[in-house]
Amino acid sequence: MTASTPTRREFLQTGATASAALSVATILPAHVLGRDGPPPSEKITLGVIGIGPRCTYDLKAMLGFKDVRCVAIAEVQAKRREAGKKLVDEFYGNRDCRVYRDFRELLARKDIDAVLIATGDRWHAAASILAAKAGKDVYSEKPCGITIAACQELANTMHQQKRVFQAGTQRRSVANFQKAVALAHSGKLGKLHTLHASVYLPVLENTWLPPQATPAPDVVDWNLWLGPAPWRPFNQSYVDGRWRGQWDFDSGARLLDWGAHTVDLCQWANQADHTMPIEYEPTDKNIVCRYANGVKLILDFLKAPFGDRSPHYITRLGTCPVRFVGEEGWVETGDEGEIVVHPKSLEKEIPEQTKRVRGLDVTAHSRNFFDCIRSRKPTAANPDVMRRSHIASHAAALAWVLNRKLKLDPVKEEFIGDADANRLRSRPERDWNA
Repeated sequence: MTASTPTRREFLQTGATASAALSVATILPAHVLGRDGPPPSEKITLGVIGIGPRCTYDLKAMLGFKDVRCVAIAEVQAKRREAGKKLVDEFYGNRDCRVYRDFRELLARKDIDAVLIATGDRWHAAASILAAKAGKDVYSEKPCGITIAACQELANTMHQQKRVFQAGTQRRSVANFQKAVALAHSGKLGKLHTLHASVYLPVLENTWLPPQATPAPDVVDWNLWLGPAPWRPFNQSYVDGRWRGQWDFDSGARLLDWGAHTVDLCQWANQADHTMPIEYEPTDKNIVCRYANGVKLILDFLKAPFGDRSPHYITRLGTCPVRFVGEEGWVETGDEGEIVVHPKSLEKEIPEQTKRVRGLDVTAHSRNFFDCIRSRKPTAANPDVMRRSHIASHAAALAWVLNRKLKLDPVKEEFIGDADANRLRSRPERDWNA
C-alpha cells in the first residue's frame, strides 16, 4: 500500500454517507446499528505485534474502548500467542482473534487499521516502519528506536507515509506529570535552570549466555525473535526477559528504559520539543547535559527503582521521578501521583484530582492515539517529540559509553568533532529475511 492509497479507516471517514443506502426495511442486529457502541464499520481495527507483560497491560486498556476492536496478534512465542488470544477472546466472548507467528502476515491484512507494537527494543523501529509502509497507524512501546539512526528513520517514515504515530511515553498523558510541566511553563517556579531526569545506572554488557538447543519455529521462532539484532545462539533466558541490559538488544546501555520517559518530560518542561541539549558530559553519578538556552538537564543514576536514590528525589513519589528547578521554586513528581513543590505557597496550584491516576496508566495516552487516528492530528507523543527526546537520551548514553564529553548539533543531529560517536549513531542490521 502506498502513501496515496487510503486505508480502510480513512475511506470510512469520508464514506459515512454510504450508510444512507441501506433500506429502512432491512432488519439488522442491534450491535450493527450501534446500539451497543459504534457499529463494526466505524470501529478501529487493531492488530498486536509482540505480546508480553507490558503489551498485556497496554492491551487491556485498549480493549475497553467501544470504538476499537482487536482482531489479531502476532508473536514469535507460542505460549504468548495463545495467552494473548485467550485474553482477547474472553473479553469479546468469542474465538475470533487470529494469531500469527510472523507479523508480516498480520500487516498484509487490509482490514487492520492500526497496530500496537510491544516487542523487545530491537524490533520497535523496524516493525513500526514496516507497519507504516503497510498503511497502518502505529502505537509503539518505548524505546522506539535502538539507535539514533533508527529513531530518525522511524520519524521520517511516519511523515512520508502520513501515518499517525504514538510513542508509548504515556506520562505525557497523566495528570500529575502534566500539572508539573504546566507549573514549569507558568513561570511560577521562576526562570528554569535545572531539570532532573532519573535513569537506571547504565550497563554495557554483551556476554553470550550458554547455547541451548534451538526450539522449533512454531514454539519459538528464534530468527524472528532476533530480527535485525546480531545473531547469537538461543538461550531461553533471552526470550524470558534477560535480553535487557544486553547491548545488542537493549537501547542506549539501558539508559532509555526510564530515560525515554523522564528525559521526554524534561524536554517538555523546558519547551524544547523542537530541539535537544547540545552538550553531554558523564560523571560517576550522572550525565550533565546543557541546552543552548543555558538550562541544565541532569540524568541521575538510580541503582534500583526504589533504592539508592539520588538526594534529588523523594522516595515515596515512586518510579520515574522528575524534578524541575527554577530560580523561585521547584516541583517534583513520580508514578505514585503525588506532587511536591517548594515553596509551600505553590501547593494551592495542585488540584486534588491530579492524584487519581498513576504514571503507569496508559488509558488516556492510548485514547489520544485512537482519537488522532480519526482526526489525523498529531498525537501527544508524535514522531517529532519521540525523535528529539530519544536522540537526546541516546546521546547521553553514548557520552557514558565513550566516557567523554560530547557536543551535538541539534539541527543536523550529528556529534561535533567526534567520529567515534558519529559511527555509534547507527549499528549494522542483520538480514533476518535470509
